[in-house]
Amino acid sequence: MNLRQITTKDQLELKKIYFDSIHSLDEQIYSKGQKRAWSSQAWNNPNFDKSITEGKGWVLLEKGIIIAFATRYPKNRISLFYCKSKFQRKGYGAKLLHKIEEQAEKEGLSYLSTEASLISYKLFLKHKWEIIRKETVNINNYFFERYKMIKIIKVNNSNNVQKTNKV
Repeated sequence: MNLRQITTKDQLELKKIYFDSIHSLDEQIYSKGQKRAWSSQAWNNPNFDKSITEGKGWVLLEKGIIIAFATRYPKNRISLFYCKSKFQRKGYGAKLLHKIEEQAEKEGLSYLSTEASLISYKLFLKHKWEIIRKETVNINNYFFERYKMIKIIKVNNSNNVQKTNKV
């Protein structure tokens, strides 16, 4: 298993993974109509392409084939986070999340945010993300519940130093 940065050449393959990941979701959680509306965003929403071309992201490869990816766009927001259906629930998402968080810390970012689905929010919670609020969004006349989440990456220690000096 290898990690590498996303390139614009990956765009079509990432759309396929996005589509596959969404359509593999349990229909007790997301209806066929919701999955169609959601997956169409890869082609109908210009922010999908911007997230790949202007954002920063990583792909996870197994035997040279991309099996998962995650992007940050803008820099403090995880905008895309998807894994091929047959590789889900095997720890690949955790590896990608760790890489995204590690890179954000190296860049000096103080926090990351995301809007997590009813499926992915559990992974974020396991990795010490916090739910800010539950929200409902409309995509092609289908309503989706999701979680606005945040993780503090780097705490400003200047307050701690000042407190220590005063004591």
